[in-house]
Amino acid sequence: MKDVSRYVGMQIRKYRKMRNMTQKELGLKIGVKHNTISSYEAGTNEPEQNTLFAIADALGVSINDLFPKINEEISNLIPLPREVRPIPIIGVIACGDPIFAEQNVEDYRYEVVENLPSGKLYYLYAKGDSMSPTIPSNSLVLIREQPTVESGQIAAVLLNGDTEATLKRIKWQGDIMILMPDNPAYEPIVATNENQVRIIGRAIKYSVDL
Repeated sequence: MKDVSRYVGMQIRKYRKMRNMTQKELGLKIGVKHNTISSYEAGTNEPEQNTLFAIADALGVSINDLFPKINEEISNLIPLPREVRPIPIIGVIACGDPIFAEQNVEDYRYEVVENLPSGKLYYLYAKGDSMSPTIPSNSLVLIREQPTVESGQIAAVLLNGDTEATLKRIKWQGDIMILMPDNPAYEPIVATNENQVRIIGRAIKYSVDL
């Protein structure tokens, strides 16, 4: 049943988040890839019974905690189905790897499709307070992949040989790109031949998990 699979997926995600565990970490514990965990949580792939026991054990819960209680109305617990899309959360970027390489993906966040912009999307964690107060540290920032942005827009850029991703407001002075922090305690960064910067996407919105 689709509703039950969706409910089980929601429970797996809930307990995994409670344990501060990524999909990759949970996958390693039970011997599957993180995109398999992603499909379980989305309700698009139903784990076998042995896998469910392994997941429950890895999360430190009873397998009964993953299922609705007897006589419990599934329709009252799960919102009306809406098309959702898994958006990858990108972690540390290895030198030379495409940003969407599997080893760069830490987890997935599910978003309702109708609320999303078009194009290729991913999330980055905002580290540090250089974009404070506009973007708080440790928030998840939705990025739309694109090679350039207009002056004044916030972009995700790659530094240090494409190994470090950061968020900065872009300022153009002719052909010169300047990375502007919103926090005045930080200095701007000027892109040069010696200090090359590559725009990988535009920041669309941020969210913070409580």
